[in-house]
Amino acid sequence: MKRVAIITGASSGMGRVFARTAAEHVKFDELWIIARRADRLEEIKAELSGLQVRCLPLDLTDPQAISSVSELLAQEKPEIALLVNGAGFGKFQAVMDVPMEIADNMLSLNCRALMDMCYVCIPYMTEGSKILNIASVAAFQPVPYQAEYAATKAFVLSLSRALWKELRPQGITVTALCPYWTRTEFFNTANEKSGKDRITYYNAMYEAEDVVKRGWRDLLKGRDVSTYGFVARLQLLGVKLLPHRFAMWVWCRQQKIKN
Repeated sequence: MKRVAIITGASSGMGRVFARTAAEHVKFDELWIIARRADRLEEIKAELSGLQVRCLPLDLTDPQAISSVSELLAQEKPEIALLVNGAGFGKFQAVMDVPMEIADNMLSLNCRALMDMCYVCIPYMTEGSKILNIASVAAFQPVPYQAEYAATKAFVLSLSRALWKELRPQGITVTALCPYWTRTEFFNTANEKSGKDRITYYNAMYEAEDVVKRGWRDLLKGRDVSTYGFVARLQLLGVKLLPHRFAMWVWCRQQKIKN
């Protein structure tokens, strides 16, 4: 039976780093990489010349894309060794400044597509298979001017931790990777450099390679949550100890937003 690894959001950011490093951590026969941009997927395939790589140019905000993955799995019946759900995006604006259709797409990609990928892939997993879902430090509190994104990542965190518990008897590992500010193309979409952008202060900025390295370590150790960086851990401690109303006040003060 063919063993495959599947990575969504593989065309950029942490998804791309996971695609580049997957063979160092998980044994598989073929790597399936999913993203909207076919040309970027082909670039990654060329970089990974020593591996069998299948490019699946799909827009996961379209439910038909999930059906395409499901149909392919039904045809080939592989064993899925790894699923990395890395597709997602956010906006650094007030809720009412984000067009509703963009907010809907964010919800669809960050939550529905991730959940649906788990639904269609888990039946092909066996003992030792692994799932990594990219959440965010923002998942642990409400975040004004990043409200929709933080809410979607709270969903990812909650779903991932529950799956971690449910799938443990089957020997399947589930980890929610919760990055802090990380240098990726995420900011090109989140911050449009317009008058409506509200987030301008970053008290720490980590490298994607370092965050992914920690993600691999914690995934292989079977941990349910993975976070990289002292500042990130300090913030998580703060939002656990302090009321969320106060945490939001501090956040707005950092961003020089009246509150």
